[in-house]
Amino acid sequence: MSVSIPTASFGSVTERYEALFRVSQSLISACCSEKLFSILVRELRQVLNFDYLGVGIYDEKAHEVQLKSFDRSGASLGPPKLAPEETVTWWAYQHQQPVIVPSVTEETRFTPAMEILKNLAIRSACALPMSTANRRLGGLVLGSQQENAFSQEEVCFLSVLANQVALAVDAALSFDASEQAQLELEAKHEELEAERNRLQLLLDVTNQVVSNLEPHDLFRAIAASVRRVMHCDGVGISLLDSENAELRMYAIDFPESKGPMQDCISYPVDGDSPNPKARWHTRALRTGQPIILQPSDLDELDPADPAVAEGIQRLCLFPMISRNHPLGILGLGRREDKPFTQDEVEFLTQVARQVAIAVENAKAYQKIADLKDKLAQEKLYLEDEIRTELNFEHIVGQSGALRRALQQVETVAPTESTVLIYGETGSGKELIARAIHERSMRRSGAFVKLNCAAIPTGLLESELFGHEKGAFTGAIAQRIGRFELANSGTIFLDEIGEIPLELQPKLLRVLQEREFERLGNSRTLHTDARLIAATNRDLAVLAEEGKFRSDLFYRLNVFPISVPSLRERSEDIPSLVRHFAQEFSRRMNKRIDTIPSETLQALARYHWPGNIRELQNMIERAVILSNGPVLKVPLTELKQRTTSGNASVNRQDTLKEAERKHILSVLEETRWVLAGPEGAATRLGMKRSTLQYRMGKLGIARQRPQPGPRA
Repeated sequence: MSVSIPTASFGSVTERYEALFRVSQSLISACCSEKLFSILVRELRQVLNFDYLGVGIYDEKAHEVQLKSFDRSGASLGPPKLAPEETVTWWAYQHQQPVIVPSVTEETRFTPAMEILKNLAIRSACALPMSTANRRLGGLVLGSQQENAFSQEEVCFLSVLANQVALAVDAALSFDASEQAQLELEAKHEELEAERNRLQLLLDVTNQVVSNLEPHDLFRAIAASVRRVMHCDGVGISLLDSENAELRMYAIDFPESKGPMQDCISYPVDGDSPNPKARWHTRALRTGQPIILQPSDLDELDPADPAVAEGIQRLCLFPMISRNHPLGILGLGRREDKPFTQDEVEFLTQVARQVAIAVENAKAYQKIADLKDKLAQEKLYLEDEIRTELNFEHIVGQSGALRRALQQVETVAPTESTVLIYGETGSGKELIARAIHERSMRRSGAFVKLNCAAIPTGLLESELFGHEKGAFTGAIAQRIGRFELANSGTIFLDEIGEIPLELQPKLLRVLQEREFERLGNSRTLHTDARLIAATNRDLAVLAEEGKFRSDLFYRLNVFPISVPSLRERSEDIPSLVRHFAQEFSRRMNKRIDTIPSETLQALARYHWPGNIRELQNMIERAVILSNGPVLKVPLTELKQRTTSGNASVNRQDTLKEAERKHILSVLEETRWVLAGPEGAATRLGMKRSTLQYRMGKLGIARQRPQPGPRA
């Protein structure tokens, strides 16, 4: 005898179907399968009582039944591992007919499924096909702890219920499929976006490679691009310094750093170094393979290391290699414990190759720019020399004092030793320095000169060592210093005794270590310049007085040469007079054939306090005054200078008083006429304004005659 399954209490069949309609509306409102199953268990309780509920969805492609099952309390049961043919759901799906099992223990068609139901104390079951007008879905299974619990009337009602559940399941599965498709589309879009960003990064790096940017700006731009695309917290580029065998951080991009990040950190290239970073960098450079570091590796670092201080959890080092030559390291760090994937490592290896090309181009560009600047500076210096110097190629004279000095030049020129030239102002110290340079192995290099007394103290360091753009107010462009310009050549520092004490240690460092830094740049530069210094002061006395560093004096005073004054080599005066006369007459398009002997004798007797420079100026003035082939030297002026000079020595007058008397005597001879061919200014070799200034300085004024007594 059949026993009907207990149903919820209803006053009539109509009320029962009305309740079923409300349940159907609730089920259809479920937007996804997970939400549907939770609603299904709860809402079916309003229509009937059951001890077991199973919803099976058949997947044709996978040939499996995905079964969701619940007990009488609504708790979810684990899905059974059965083949589709072993389930009652499969039979209902295939035949599209209800399956009634009056007694689970007596059913022999679905033995594995019946065993599961028996274990759940289910004694009878009913399986109904779930289908819509468009497709078959699976089956709805209900179980009862009573035998023969499902009558034909109940099966008709459950069939209607199964159709309603099928509609809800179909809508939920469609929503799930749509959601899955959307997720897949979004994932694909993200993947394509990531790929587009990576390709854009390679394009950006390639564009930057060929743009010939300034190296620091180029590498900072590359580091920032890599950081953004690869979702890292920091990116650094370190270059290999082959001279010092170390890696120096050249650019770093870490916008969210906890403190200021410096790009001057360096690591030795040493596989046995106690510093783990040095070992990692060395291994990457030697093997040419990226180094992927785990959080446990970073535990080896010193707590003061920037990576530890910044909380870096993942670090990756990529060697930058071009033409089998290691150039540096591209490093990436992440604070998040998110490992670098194999895909990312392969892509970043390509980026490192592109950056290596950028490094090579930037180095070549920098080298070309430096050479271009150096050539430009050399051109300026040479043009300035041509404009300001007579450019005499030979030292004129045969006196014993001069020959002794030149013998010293021949001795020291082939060496690389520092030379210190002593001599009075105007005695030709620069010509001696040039002679040393031209007879040395550096003759093909530049001869760079600098008068230390002619440069303001605040600018002398910049002149010697150069400066970067913005190093100080007025530094609108980079400037190469004289030591850098004289590399492989000779630098001549005249009046070296005028270098201030605070600058002398830097000069000493250049002499001893051959290295220096430009103003505004911490990068150490090297120079191979030979130093020749000159002075008209006694540096030994200055060192004793504390006005010149003694260690610098000893470093300069390796090979001293004393240049004789003109009065010490008076026998050379006739040769010098003829040389200067020929040179100035050629420049002025004049012809000077004769120099009177009395003129040469007078010139030889003069003591020449201004040395060769004074003689040169005198002969230039004489050529100007000469209208014919005979050199006309204003001997009267020379005699007056000699007389005034002797008188001043005899009477121990001051130089100022001697100059005053000399100007007064010339004024009286010219009857106080200042300008004109026969005026005092012409005789004195001055401009009228200069003479007036000197007269005011010396207190010279024309005395007006006093009026006589009135009659």
